[in-house]
Amino acid sequence: MSVIRQPGILGRTTRQRIVGLTAALSIATVEAVTVGLWFGLVVGSRTTSTALAGLGILFCGSLLRAGVFGATVSDVRDLCQPHRLAAALALTGGWVVWLLVAELIGDVTGLLVATVVFTGILTGQFILERSVFSTQMHSARVRTALIPALLLAVGAATLLASAWFTDLRFITPPLSLEITTVVLWIDVQHLGYLSFGLFAFLAHQQRFEQYLGPYRGT
Repeated sequence: MSVIRQPGILGRTTRQRIVGLTAALSIATVEAVTVGLWFGLVVGSRTTSTALAGLGILFCGSLLRAGVFGATVSDVRDLCQPHRLAAALALTGGWVVWLLVAELIGDVTGLLVATVVFTGILTGQFILERSVFSTQMHSARVRTALIPALLLAVGAATLLASAWFTDLRFITPPLSLEITTVVLWIDVQHLGYLSFGLFAFLAHQQRFEQYLGPYRGT
């Protein structure tokens, strides 16, 4: 009844939900592309040039992700402020630490330990982003950042597992068209990228539901 008496609430709630879903999809897309490019460069035959190129891609993606987040939860105007650059640098460093921990320990144990460590890093990262980009939201809490951090860390674990522990490929018979022949080739690692993108979307959707939720109906 309260919603019927205040029809503006329903419209505002719907707009907030659409904004949250759009922002989550945008950030997940940016993260899937940039992390995927970085991961593809450094997991194979790693050289100094590929490592530096991967770091550049990862930082640019982190900066863009921070920009989308800031534009969604606040009236962000200047992304190149020191504290906002620091948030992007912290995220870039978090990905590097995650991969280093996994590689140093190795095998399934390294994957599990790296996932736990990365969950902690991302929890701190999400709290940092919330405090840096928002001046109107309630104070950040660890429990509100933990579930999105865990979802994203699990997505990263599936990506790494697809590269480390599986070597399956699905190749269709040649399909003859009028002017060419098409072969569909699917690698398990491709599924790892898709899985990571899905987990990234779920993680950021959860974040925006938490962040935008307190203002519904106000």
